[in-house]
Amino acid sequence: MNWLQVRPFGPYLSSFSTNSYGYYSQMSQNLISNGQIFASVQIARQTAFVFKGYFLRGDPMNSNLHRLLAEYPLETLLQTIPTGLFLVDVDKIIVYWNAEATRITGFTAAEAVGQHCSFLHGDPCNMECGLFSETTPKPEIGLTCSFRHKDGRTIALTKNVDLLRDEAGNIIGGVEAFVDITRLKELEVSLRSAVEERTHELELEKAGLRAVLDGMVDPAYICDSSYHISFANRAMLNIIGDIGEKTCYQAIYQREQVCDDCPLVQVLRGQIVHQEKTLPETGRTYEIIHSPYPLEKSPTHKLGVSRDITERIETRRQLQQTNRELDAFVSTVSHDLRSPLTPLIGFAELLEDRYGEQLDDIGRESIAEIKKTAEKMKDLLEDLLTLSRVGQLKIPEQYLDATDIAENVLLELADKVLERRATVTIDRLPEVRIPESLLMDLFRNLLGNALKYAAEDDPRIEVSGQGFSDRVRFIVVDHGPGIAVAEREEVFEPFKRGSSSKGSAGTGIGLATVAKIARVFGGNAWVEETPGGGATFIVDLPVSRKK
Repeated sequence: MNWLQVRPFGPYLSSFSTNSYGYYSQMSQNLISNGQIFASVQIARQTAFVFKGYFLRGDPMNSNLHRLLAEYPLETLLQTIPTGLFLVDVDKIIVYWNAEATRITGFTAAEAVGQHCSFLHGDPCNMECGLFSETTPKPEIGLTCSFRHKDGRTIALTKNVDLLRDEAGNIIGGVEAFVDITRLKELEVSLRSAVEERTHELELEKAGLRAVLDGMVDPAYICDSSYHISFANRAMLNIIGDIGEKTCYQAIYQREQVCDDCPLVQVLRGQIVHQEKTLPETGRTYEIIHSPYPLEKSPTHKLGVSRDITERIETRRQLQQTNRELDAFVSTVSHDLRSPLTPLIGFAELLEDRYGEQLDDIGRESIAEIKKTAEKMKDLLEDLLTLSRVGQLKIPEQYLDATDIAENVLLELADKVLERRATVTIDRLPEVRIPESLLMDLFRNLLGNALKYAAEDDPRIEVSGQGFSDRVRFIVVDHGPGIAVAEREEVFEPFKRGSSSKGSAGTGIGLATVAKIARVFGGNAWVEETPGGGATFIVDLPVSRKK
């Protein structure tokens, strides 16, 4: 057998010295069967190692590799590589065909060897085979083509090709190694189709969203991460005019740099940001909701939708002014009316002390009625003053110990507690930030209400609280006659009293004050039925909520 000197396959392998192949000279004789011939044991060896992934990069083979090559049968080596491999002579007749080539194409070695390689119906190599082209540099790595399988279907391949040369450098054949990528191609087509379909859906969604935005009367715009406006609806364009290549801060706010309170960073992190801003172009104030776009997760743009709230702000300002004036009026009237009550009560008591024995029953009853009516008027005016004061006090910087305040109020009401023989328990209450005087008014009215209307039936009164992440709750429970369902909202209105309070003194202002305190500080107050009978008053207040 003649030895042929062949250039190494691919750019990865170095040349091998021929004295390494003594053992394979004999082995090659065993591989000449069924018309198979090897142009060179060297090219077979090199090809096998390329596709098993052993890339020798210019260093001489070490002793371990010598031993491996000496002990591992060449035929087994070629037949077990995970790559289809065949060799052709200069006439493109196939002279060797390995097992992986059979698995990929369906053709056995007996069917392939001896045939012209065109029987594989390669595309595009059937039309323009570059194996022996002098203008095509060798080796060629990573070519894409297709073969026709034995069953008629087309197989997509990626392959490497190179030439076989003898010791004199003459071309005596070629080698081709290939991998089946049909499934990868199918997945690629499927993926591309899915991407195109989803892209089309997104474009439709985008078009639909923009159509909706264009039909809105509220100004809206979309900007990217560099602040450039990519879309503005008609309502926005009617305000700011042509956008061109302007950024949002240039087009909308007439600024040369990013707004100090710009929420773009937060929005691109997936947050929704609410703002109130005045547009220089119109001088009007808008509530703006900045949302992530197009997706909440990993957004690329910001969607800003604005609503003109100028009239709402003006109405709110007027309402606040009216409330302040009304509170001031009530405070003034209450103070002015309260002033003459003190001497009126004093003179009634003087008449009773000095001349009570000289008066008949009608006279004494008249003086008692004067005192009773004056005291009732005084209580009413005190309650009106308390009600008018709510909302005028600032929120303290420090949290208040609600437990201490409730206990202090209970000490103020000690006479009533003893009179009613009530049992009042106060659990640990959560801290809260509202003016101390208002918190005392709140507990004073709730406890006074329970002592006045409920303790006669059942002397137990429980005060408790609950703390949540965003709010606190105070609860006052009594076991009296309770409040009818139809009256549970009315009792929090000024001068409205429940039917169960008939025959009891009261102004109808206490629970209205509780409700106003809760409302002014962003909370709520309501009453529920106590299990087993009675009324449970609940006041819910946000944590650190400012007016």
